[in-house]
Amino acid sequence: MAHPGKDGYVQPFTLKERLAQIADAKRQYDTKIPWICDSMENEIKHAFGDRNNSEFVINPEGKFVRVRDWSKPDELRADLEELVGKAKTFTRVSDLDRNTSRPHQSKYPRGIVPKLEVPEGLSPIRLKPLLGHGDNPEPFYVKLRAEASRALLSGGKGQIHLAFNIDPLHKIHWNNLAPPIKYTITSPKGIKVTPETGVGPKVKEEADVDPREFLVEVDLAGSRSKGPLKLRVDYFPCHDEEGWCRAVSQEYEIILEANRDAGRVQNRGSGGRGRGRPPGGGPPGGNFRGPRGTPTQMADRMMQMDRNGDKKISRSEARGPILDRFNQMDLDRDGFITADEIKKRFEGFQGRGRPRRF
Repeated sequence: MAHPGKDGYVQPFTLKERLAQIADAKRQYDTKIPWICDSMENEIKHAFGDRNNSEFVINPEGKFVRVRDWSKPDELRADLEELVGKAKTFTRVSDLDRNTSRPHQSKYPRGIVPKLEVPEGLSPIRLKPLLGHGDNPEPFYVKLRAEASRALLSGGKGQIHLAFNIDPLHKIHWNNLAPPIKYTITSPKGIKVTPETGVGPKVKEEADVDPREFLVEVDLAGSRSKGPLKLRVDYFPCHDEEGWCRAVSQEYEIILEANRDAGRVQNRGSGGRGRGRPPGGGPPGGNFRGPRGTPTQMADRMMQMDRNGDKKISRSEARGPILDRFNQMDLDRDGFITADEIKKRFEGFQGRGRPRRF
């Protein structure tokens, strides 16, 4: 999922859940065209270049006639005009009689549990939910998303952000009259996790749908092992419509490796800003501060693309506009972009006012 949390959706753990998300999207956008559902191993995404917003035009013979790493509507329109001819009329969304519907919206409150202040530059790490046995194992009504600091992934000592998110597909809310959520982490020998156990807040409202968040410190202490850490979570969900409530215990394995398929959470942090995105403004000249911050802040934000913790961005890790300008950003032509190269690129805008694009 490119942007987990959008419209309340979280990362699916099973193919059934992924298909249910597609069904919701088809209903929400009122589409009639076929949708392709990738496998849980994301084989199509990887085979098609592992890009989050790529664009392909395939002719009736099954050949790729246009390939673009980043979707550009104007260029796509020009491609289609060249391939099949210009359209005589243009249809806008407002012209359509669309029967759209929003995803499931719980009647229970959101925004009553304060958000946790988390460090910038976190990268999602791999999880293995232990789904249980049988044909219909109990769903993970509440899903864990784990993100690690660069210091942990590259240096062996840092933080993990644990976020337990209610999955709207299952129409669940927290029962705050029951004991709050509790996690327990068991680590391999040589790895220290602090705290190993955490308990969620006691909430005055009887029910809500806010995430439950925790920060833990992890120290590999020279250990060659990268896990997995084993996490058990105990919580008490209730169904919005069916009315049942019950205690649930589920387990995960947390692997201390970057997960290139986990997407990026948007609009996290105080003031509604995206993660790592400072406010704009600042005087002209001196240390240029454009709409996305100083050169150092821009470098810190873009280095979030460094998924393997080697402190540089490869072409396969690059996303969005930085991929389109990879050669310009790679100043020493070694096939990688470093934080210093990003800062040098943006320092060139000092005193010029706001750069439109980099």
